[in-house]
Amino acid sequence: MRKWTLLLALIAISLVAQKKQNPNIIVILADDISAREFPIYKSDTWSSVKGNKDSHDLSIRAKTPVLDKIAEEGVYIKTAWASVVCSPSRAMLMTGRYPHIHKWWGNKTLGKYTDEAGNLGTYPLFASSPLTIGVVAKKSDYATMWSGKSQMRNKNLQNFGFDEGVFTPGESEISKEIGENPYTNFVVSIKNVNGKKELVNEDTGKPLGYNYYAAASWYWKPHVLLMNHPSSKKQFEWWPNTKESKKEYGVNTYGPDVELDFIFDFMERKTKEKKPFFVYHTTHLGHAAMNFLNPNQHEYKWIETPKITWENGKYVRTEPNITGEKGVYNTHNSLSPSGIHSHVNYLDYQMWLYLNKLKELGIDKNTLVIFCADNGSSKYGKNSSDIQKGTHVPFLVYGPGLGFTKKGEQDVLVNLSDILPTLAEIGGFTFPKDYEINGTSLWPFLTTDKKEHRSWVYGYKADMQMIRGSKVLKDGRDKWYDVRGNPSDLISFPEIKDWSKVSSELRAERDALNKVLPSFDMFDEAQHGPLSEIHQQKINKQAAAKHKKENAKKKKNKRKIK
Repeated sequence: MRKWTLLLALIAISLVAQKKQNPNIIVILADDISAREFPIYKSDTWSSVKGNKDSHDLSIRAKTPVLDKIAEEGVYIKTAWASVVCSPSRAMLMTGRYPHIHKWWGNKTLGKYTDEAGNLGTYPLFASSPLTIGVVAKKSDYATMWSGKSQMRNKNLQNFGFDEGVFTPGESEISKEIGENPYTNFVVSIKNVNGKKELVNEDTGKPLGYNYYAAASWYWKPHVLLMNHPSSKKQFEWWPNTKESKKEYGVNTYGPDVELDFIFDFMERKTKEKKPFFVYHTTHLGHAAMNFLNPNQHEYKWIETPKITWENGKYVRTEPNITGEKGVYNTHNSLSPSGIHSHVNYLDYQMWLYLNKLKELGIDKNTLVIFCADNGSSKYGKNSSDIQKGTHVPFLVYGPGLGFTKKGEQDVLVNLSDILPTLAEIGGFTFPKDYEINGTSLWPFLTTDKKEHRSWVYGYKADMQMIRGSKVLKDGRDKWYDVRGNPSDLISFPEIKDWSKVSSELRAERDALNKVLPSFDMFDEAQHGPLSEIHQQKINKQAAAKHKKENAKKKKNKRKIK
């Protein structure tokens, strides 16, 4: 009898221990995809194949059966905001903070600082905000992995709190220490051609002949950097790095597949170790790219993915069959058509793989999945401060078995800054009292009877401030809109031009939002991090010259008008 009592006690202790283990967390950040591209958001307008105009063509409407299921069985947020472009959005997510602290105001307005060696450089997020999402996850006893796009503008990827990393492409600064990637010639580089600097496609050996930028491939024949991977004895190493991977690598190797393969390997290892994990998956899907397979078709922004079809409740993927070399390739009809819809479809396929993997590992009831994006679609919302074109992104949360009290569409406001404090609360991490966090944990909203998550969301682009409540919105052009309705394109809200003609309710929210903004509107007086006196003088001089040039341009334009 005592043996049975002891056995039952041990089983009870084991069950309690399992129940107390933190849920695994996976954050998937898509690249340059507006909420309107996802059918679940019910927009009647989406991007055309080239992205140069709006479309209502159902033949190029994305089809997302898996994301629809995730949204309906989990929750999806009607109004989630990022910043208007990638670097500041990723800074918001990574730090849970806004740019008055981290100083990443825009892709071209990243704050500077003087480092310990006295050099001027981009103010790194781990310096401005040491409690990054990776660091907080590690302090919460998670194993951590970062896979995909880094875009951290420096070589110190090991300082962001991740145990392992798979970066596509790897940061160019790291190549100065470990040498250039020897495996891919799908690279656009700046070279001296007949005494003139030209952008050259290294695969063809010829100048591009059109406007682009120096970059390595993140899709086909990708440029892949590993960090702290068990297959390597080095902190950083180019992939392929094993006999088997070198044999299989080539033009048919697809970067998003590589990212996911490494993620699944990590998930398998940590599940076997009974260690909760945090995966930060910053996929490139959605982002435009150099089309090395068809280098003359540069007007098509979204290059082909592997072909997939949804049949009888599951995906079937056609194995890529690309042959050729030096810019002349035949895809043998094994790839999707060009267009952002194909990228959204492939994301749906990858989410199907995620759900299958979680079930296979037996952790589907103890894993939180967050799916979102960093800004609006290229040529529509990316870099736009108009209304909410640039800031409105998809935001889906899935966690069967985690006690959600909400289901389906949630008409609340969410910022990307909310992800870090959500992870912190789940992991039991408490921020120091003097450490400012601008995000708000979503966990109480997801798991209690709380009706509202937050009363406003914020976005930005350099000195342009965007803010929205449940009733009114101010965009980066200082225009105000009544956002109580549901326009069919998610964007055509009526502009408020005469505040005397709107209700006192709307005016009250406008006044409340205007009280919030001064705390963050610090671009002009505090654009940079800590600077030495010499660097401060240099930056002041550059700013004065820029201001003088802009004034001269304005005067010239005025004379033309007269």
